[in-house]
Amino acid sequence: MNKKKLIDSLILFTLVAVMVYVITRAVLVGYADYTGWDRFSALGLLLAELFVIFHGVGYTLNIYRAYKSRGEKEKMQELASKPLGKEPSVAIFVAARHEPKEVLEETFISIKNLKYKNKSIYFLDDSSRATYKKEADQLAKELDLKIFRRKDRHGAKAGIINDCLKTIDSKYLVVFDADQNPLPEFLNRVVSVMESDQKLAFLQTPQFYSNVEGSQIAKAAAFQQAVFYEYICEGKSSQDAMFCCGTNIIFRKKALDQVGGLDESTVTEDFATSFKFHQRGWKSLYYNHVYAFGMGPEDLVGYFRQQYRWANGTITVFKKVLKNLILHPFSLKIKQWVEYLLSSSYYLIGFALFGLMLFPIFYLLFDVPSFFAKPEVYLLAFLPYITLSLSVFYFVLKERNYTAGDLFKGQLAGFISFPIYLQAAVSSFFGRKATFGITSKAKGSFVSYFKLWPQILLLFLNYIAIVWGMNRFIYQRDPAVVINAFWAFYHLLLLSSVFYFNERIIPKAFLKKITKERIASYQVLETNRPKPELNSRNWPVCFATKLPDRLKEGTLLMAKVKNGEGEQLIFDAEVTWVSSRKRFGGYTTGFGVTKASSEIITQLRKLVKK
Repeated sequence: MNKKKLIDSLILFTLVAVMVYVITRAVLVGYADYTGWDRFSALGLLLAELFVIFHGVGYTLNIYRAYKSRGEKEKMQELASKPLGKEPSVAIFVAARHEPKEVLEETFISIKNLKYKNKSIYFLDDSSRATYKKEADQLAKELDLKIFRRKDRHGAKAGIINDCLKTIDSKYLVVFDADQNPLPEFLNRVVSVMESDQKLAFLQTPQFYSNVEGSQIAKAAAFQQAVFYEYICEGKSSQDAMFCCGTNIIFRKKALDQVGGLDESTVTEDFATSFKFHQRGWKSLYYNHVYAFGMGPEDLVGYFRQQYRWANGTITVFKKVLKNLILHPFSLKIKQWVEYLLSSSYYLIGFALFGLMLFPIFYLLFDVPSFFAKPEVYLLAFLPYITLSLSVFYFVLKERNYTAGDLFKGQLAGFISFPIYLQAAVSSFFGRKATFGITSKAKGSFVSYFKLWPQILLLFLNYIAIVWGMNRFIYQRDPAVVINAFWAFYHLLLLSSVFYFNERIIPKAFLKKITKERIASYQVLETNRPKPELNSRNWPVCFATKLPDRLKEGTLLMAKVKNGEGEQLIFDAEVTWVSSRKRFGGYTTGFGVTKASSEIITQLRKLVKK
């Protein structure tokens, strides 16, 4: 049996197992003698399971379609490789607001190196601070970029793109995020595919993170992206339901003009605009070849901010999808409606995860619902379903060189985000638009555990439920208690990963050392100061050394350091970070120089070593 037939068989058995499980669960709930709160909790658990299963089936079918459409993928590769005769005009937009200069410089240098000749590069600077505006002007002058600013700020990223769109007459528009680095042949490939079909509104390419080694959350976010950009996007593309992902994308300007530009009513303007394209009869494609790399969030702060924005915007589109399904049911094909319902409802997963965690706790602590299916019946239906579903997920991604451990990290990151998804959903349902935020590109931030109270509270409740469940089993010998205790233990393990991801990463710039022998003395000047943000651009010199005392982060002091000739260099510095443990006779302490002469700064830079 070849690999394709094996996967087809695995998918078929998985779908059958899912159907058997759903029918079994529905029958058990329907025929149980529930009343009042029992019935409510049983139905709630069933609905949470059905939501997860609905999306799981959608993912499984997308895998099947991705395998089925491999011939189309090869055809697209041939089109992308086809040499262009006359190059159509392409405008490249990079929108930025208060982005670090070094990030933007790397992006624009990559864009300047694109082999495609007939291109215009636009820097859409939406910054309000004078420092960032000045840096943007310098960068535009150095790299010969066309800089665009607007008078009235509206619609965040979508708004400035729409305003600049009115000033160009290029045939195509390419959009990159401020941290994306395209490979030299990017435009040649995507323009060739767009030229092959005049009904193509846009062509989306993958977005993969290059900073996967930056932190555990960066790695987890990268593998979440991998799950989406591999089989899910390929499957959606085969159904003509691929949606824009905001970056690494090429639009046909004519199509954008027809739908009134990017949708400014939501922070996920790309997804909302895709829906408009398809309703107007335009087509979309996904080209699964990596021609650009970007940066993902490297700390939990940035990751949660990113997830909140995506969830809030996507659920806003979900409301539009439902409304249009009722009012204009024939504006899309059935297969497109199904894909849009799957895509736009995904972030309601927060409700499902919350319910799936609560109900085992209710059963163990309060015996609610009072009736639980016979364990042998439950396991007979559940084990084939979960075993085959996980086999499909991990097997097909392993085929593309992803390990089970890395993929599991991505799932963990999504799991601990359930309060973020809940908050985003509630905000969206009540019409509160999320503020468009920049995903943090800087390391060093971590979330206060007081702000992680939902995860920690549920972790604690699961622990109590397990202990109480063990007590119940000793006296009642009820196998149902064991099954629910297993789920509580499983959820406890998943929730504990919040400590694993909430790490503090010290940037390399702050790890360069001056040996402790060179520190002559220091005097504390001020202690009641805020903790500094770990951005090396805030200080002319940063370094670390060992001190016998543990100073508070933010402390201002006057330091004396010996140079190579034994002379003392006197300067003011603030404590940027401090190690939590005392090792080898001291606490490793980071400093940022705040006040020193230019001569002393030069000498300090020579002393600093990696």
